[in-house]
Amino acid sequence: MAKTLTALPVYNEKSTVNQVLDEVTRFSQDVLVVDDGSNDGTSALLSRRNDIQIVFHRENQGYGAALSTSFDYAIRNNYDSLVTIDCDGQHQPSLIGDFDSELNRSGCDIVSGSRYLKTFEGDSTPPVERRRINYQIAEILNARFDLNLTDAFCGFKAYRVDALRRFCLTETGYAMPLQLWVQAATMKMSVVEMAVPLVYLDETRSFGAGLDDGDKRMKYYLEVIERSLAALPCGC
Repeated sequence: MAKTLTALPVYNEKSTVNQVLDEVTRFSQDVLVVDDGSNDGTSALLSRRNDIQIVFHRENQGYGAALSTSFDYAIRNNYDSLVTIDCDGQHQPSLIGDFDSELNRSGCDIVSGSRYLKTFEGDSTPPVERRRINYQIAEILNARFDLNLTDAFCGFKAYRVDALRRFCLTETGYAMPLQLWVQAATMKMSVVEMAVPLVYLDETRSFGAGLDDGDKRMKYYLEVIERSLAALPCGC
């Protein structure tokens, strides 16, 4: 029987973590939380739960590093598929099974959530700058790597674990998904997008590391794309 793991990267999510996990555990039997050095009381809340697996990063390493830890965990523990979902309340745990089913139905390597593939009733209006940058990065990836993305950054995804074994991911920050896209395209992995509702609960949430400025963030994203290209082939 196929084994599926649902993983959540977490950093300072005290206000949402228990509510989100209560929902996630309704729809997934095996749940992993990667606590990326939280210092707001999130770690204590997680430690009280007995219905999840937890990996603690002693210090904050970055969103990409937390995702990479979940990839490694899925590989080491012989899972067949991995679903990743954010812990900020902006994703819908009820869709976890749909992602896993689509991965198996389509036979693809990655099912990637898209907040822009279709419109749902009650969708949020995305922050203008974030939508613009996402659109521009998706267009660049599509043009340069023959992808067909409408959302370059959605954290709601499903992966075939055999595909995860092929990645050599070194980016630790928010731009790690861009390195993943470059490598996935280079390795000719198959990607299917799945529409998910567009929900923004905290439009002011910081990217950290001086990346709240849109121009700086765009420059950083472009640098990561070029750096990822220059590192090919990675040899892993």
